[in-house]
Amino acid sequence: MTLAKSILSGFAHIFYPRVCGVCNTDLIHAEKVICLSCLYKMPLTRFWNDADNPIAQTFWGRVEIENACAYFFFAKGSKYRPLLHQLKYKGKYEIGVELGLIFGQTLAKSDLYKGIDYTIPVPLHPKKLRIRGYNQAEAIAEGIAKGLDIGMDTSHLVRKEFTETQTRKSRTERIKNVADAFELKNGSELKGKHLLLVDDVITTGATIEACAAKLLTVEGCKVSVGALAYANT
Repeated sequence: MTLAKSILSGFAHIFYPRVCGVCNTDLIHAEKVICLSCLYKMPLTRFWNDADNPIAQTFWGRVEIENACAYFFFAKGSKYRPLLHQLKYKGKYEIGVELGLIFGQTLAKSDLYKGIDYTIPVPLHPKKLRIRGYNQAEAIAEGIAKGLDIGMDTSHLVRKEFTETQTRKSRTERIKNVADAFELKNGSELKGKHLLLVDDVITTGATIEACAAKLLTVEGCKVSVGALAYANT
């Protein structure tokens, strides 16, 4: 690194410090969004090695999902909760991409997630997209796609209804809230594809169920699920 670049890097660090999204300690050069210590201690679900895990069971009898998992537990009071808050509300798109990449590299080692053709993020309504500026699920899906060395598709599954937030709704209310919120465009182009439907957090699974139901209307289409976090409590 030249002296000029070194000076510029120093100023950038002062005004835009690179700190861990969990513990707020300074990140070293090789670290991105989370320090190695916090990454090592992350409460991983390891559900990608178990076809009958609690997330997969959520969809039994509701919609035909091939496999389903999340990367880490999203427990109340966990020090890892701010990662999702920063991703969703604080403009930290890079958190989704980086953690998605790590998640994707993990899924690549699992026999359950072989043969995925595309990642598909749960879409936002255009109005909400304008308000937020980006889709946090798309950030995660982008990272997972890189980790799996596949493409990401954002053109076929769209959100047609601007629904109320799912926060504080019961499972039944969540299902009703999103039952007809999504639609497919040129769905025949997904014929015979195995898709990984991606969201940030899985709670009741209502949104995933509604999206998967639309995708599964395509002949020969298969759907698996990958979320960054699982709100188990």
